Amino acid sequence: MAKNLGDNDSVAIEEKLHTLYKIQQTDTKIDRIHLLRGELPLEVQDIEDEVEGLRTRIANAKDEIAAAEAANVASRAQITECEEALVKYNAQRDNVKNNREYESISKEIEYMDLQKQFCEKKIREANLLIEEKKALVDETQEHLNLREEDLDNKRKELETIIKETAKDEAQLVKERDELVSKIDERMFIAYNKVRANTKNKLAVVTVKRDACGGCFAKIPPQRQLDIASSKKIIVCEYCGRILVNSDFEKENKE
Repeated sequence: MAKNLGDNDSVAIEEKLHTLYKIQQTDTKIDRIHLLRGELPLEVQDIEDEVEGLRTRIANAKDEIAAAEAANVASRAQITECEEALVKYNAQRDNVKNNREYESISKEIEYMDLQKQFCEKKIREANLLIEEKKALVDETQEHLNLREEDLDNKRKELETIIKETAKDEAQLVKERDELVSKIDERMFIAYNKVRANTKNKLAVVTVKRDACGGCFAKIPPQRQLDIASSKKIIVCEYCGRILVNSDFEKENKE
């Protein structure tokens, strides 16, 4: 965490700029490590989301199959009841004493027959649904198996890269944290803001060939002298990057 120092900070501007440049160089090295991983973390996340979606689809289809099968059990039980009632009503109708009783029992028989037909229709529809959902489960499961295999391969690939770079990244992060503790908080916030707004994440650059090392806009001679003196913080008028003495680059390599 950056120190929150006041305006009377005894640390010279040049030293702050040196530190800020070192932070930038360290961040760039960390960025390169992340670049090695490329799109793998996003690819892994995308496949994980897809796999979860496929599993949910299979689970939902199986729930629908179970519900349809349970409905069939209930429908078959109702058909049995209807058939038993039909046997009873037909026997009663054979022994009626008048037309009124005959018509009443005939209506009951008609109603039970309709109920039976309705249940049989429900069973046919449920069987079609079960067949459709089972086909969906088989198809989705096949696709899921392939995507799970892809996910496993991608995870292993990512884990290998992370293992190869974890030690270096941890050391760089430690160095960065130590450097950050040496500059004031406002400067660090400004640095992060510029970094977030640039494609190459370079917030601190040197002057190269009389131009900004970030956007390559030309810098007037007098402004170059001010930058070289390192007596104040100067930013590029075009891109907002912090400009530092080109000697910083040579010193950092040493």
